[in-house]
Amino acid sequence: MGSPQGSTLTTNMAGLVDGSTARKEVSHIDCLPVYVKELIAGGAAGAFAKTTVAPLERIKILLQTRTNGFQSLGVYQSLRKLLKHEGVIGFYKGNGASVIRIIPYAALHFMTYEQYRGWILDNYSFFGSGPVIDLLAGSASGGTAVLCTYPLDLARTKLAYQVVDTRTNFRSGIRGLYPQPAYSGITNVLTTVYKEGGIRGLYRGVGPTLAGILPYAGLKFYVYEVLKTHVPEEHQKSIVMHLSCGALAGLLGQTFTYPLDVVRRQMQVESLQPSTIQGNTRYRNTWEGLTTIVRNQGWRQLFAGLSINYIKIVPSVAVGFTAYDMMKVWLHIPPRMKSQAISSG
Repeated sequence: MGSPQGSTLTTNMAGLVDGSTARKEVSHIDCLPVYVKELIAGGAAGAFAKTTVAPLERIKILLQTRTNGFQSLGVYQSLRKLLKHEGVIGFYKGNGASVIRIIPYAALHFMTYEQYRGWILDNYSFFGSGPVIDLLAGSASGGTAVLCTYPLDLARTKLAYQVVDTRTNFRSGIRGLYPQPAYSGITNVLTTVYKEGGIRGLYRGVGPTLAGILPYAGLKFYVYEVLKTHVPEEHQKSIVMHLSCGALAGLLGQTFTYPLDVVRRQMQVESLQPSTIQGNTRYRNTWEGLTTIVRNQGWRQLFAGLSINYIKIVPSVAVGFTAYDMMKVWLHIPPRMKSQAISSG
């Protein structure tokens, strides 16, 4: 009973000494558990990084889903065409859903990764404590985060798939060739899809998503931890080292799992696509999606937009790490203990 009073007295005295209430505000932040601070920092960094690369993400989706008028264009030409038809705001269509999704996704991904990792270490000691643990924990946490946030990813894809010609021909009073959008926003997408297909509709394409995220998340953590073990001790705390290892891990993971991401995107927008694109067929599962795309669209379509992923993943990782470090300072997150670093590596 005396301890809280003593803490309050100490806080008030500190406020009187420096002549401000800043110390009082700091105390509220410091009362948060460390893992909560890390979740907040990770979510904020993820949202900022997503917004930074949103134009490239939009173009990637248009190329993956073979949107009318974008099938044979490159990245630069696609950006110009999108700017011409929709203006700057077109670069960020669907980004609201992406940001809303990435905040809980990043939080869940981080939290469950730590939980799964600790659980595996406690119950399956024969795995050791090396990068294999990160592979397993990363895969499980990626799957958990996807299942919890998938409807928002579906909404983001459907919104990004729509191309609206905002130019109006005032002389003829006729708008462009692109049709009116089917959805007006995130809520409209979710309610419409739910009315049409229920929960199954909201999780359309989750099969290839899980098939892609399980190896991707696992490989990302695995490669990252393996690379860190080859970095000299004096460079372990270098931001450049973290950026380089993270970017390389992301690039390798994306390359191996990207075709599954293409199948996922096409399954998500099947109801919006003209029948001429997919031969009037619906993919019943991931394997059928892969084989049908190769047969009807060519194997190159499985890697449509991959160059954009290569272009955007490096700045995304860089922005994410920088924002995360800034948030850690602002939230007064203490540095990780060496024992944690050793056990995770």
